[in-house]
Amino acid sequence: MRTVNHRDRIAEWCMRVLTYAIVAAVAYIILHIVWNGAPAMSWAFLTEMPRNSGVEGGIYPAIVGTGLLVLGTMVVALPLGMACAIYLSEYASQSRFTSFIRLAIATLAGVPSIVFGLFGLGLFVIFLNFGSSILAGSLTLACMVLPTVIVASEESLRAVPRSQREGSLALGASQWYTVSHNVLPYAVPGMVTGSVLAVGRAAGETAPILLTVAASFLPRLPQTVYDQVMALPYHLYILATQNPDAEAARPNQYGTALVLLLLVLGVNCAAILIRYRFRKKYKW
Repeated sequence: MRTVNHRDRIAEWCMRVLTYAIVAAVAYIILHIVWNGAPAMSWAFLTEMPRNSGVEGGIYPAIVGTGLLVLGTMVVALPLGMACAIYLSEYASQSRFTSFIRLAIATLAGVPSIVFGLFGLGLFVIFLNFGSSILAGSLTLACMVLPTVIVASEESLRAVPRSQREGSLALGASQWYTVSHNVLPYAVPGMVTGSVLAVGRAAGETAPILLTVAASFLPRLPQTVYDQVMALPYHLYILATQNPDAEAARPNQYGTALVLLLLVLGVNCAAILIRYRFRKKYKW
């Protein structure tokens, strides 16, 4: 018994040390970005157009472009992903075919983002002739996060007890009424949280937008969905790797990184608040 307790304590301490090490590493990265990016933060930096290839001026077009891409991704990926999850969980028969579909979705969720970028380049930019545009970039990002949205939504639907469905069906309710009134209200917190977090990941991706929408320097705002835009991840990449005057661009590098970090953090906080509000309203 003492040997077992000793092993349990060793395992507990190892996991604790690893957890603290990960938290410390993440905290160091965040503090480093905040410490170096805070001096660059100003109203002019957030609202002015870039100058001198982005070394001077602000990042307003990049903020607007990132916001448009995230919005377009949400409009496409969330309805499709949630609808697919509802069908697989509530309507599709449990067969080898549906098992194969789930395996394919889980596999797609782990595909590197550059592969989705090449897919978007071939399908949306070249074959469908959308060109390098907001439309092509949003559709590519939507394809990238769609598997994650489906998996997260289906897991949330499966977490709802089977008795919720059986009780409604036993009283004569239709399948759709049962899903919409007895399943979805209790699954929505998890569905929305997972979906919003997936979209937050899309906000920080560089490879897909590099091939489908992003412009390195574009000191104007887009007029239509067929225009190119600047985006925070790609703008940061350009400043950090392609600018010949790296020292002069360093304040804008950290400032852009800090804005991107705050954007992703804001998306995550929004997901937490949405989950809290729905869980407070629907308890089971």
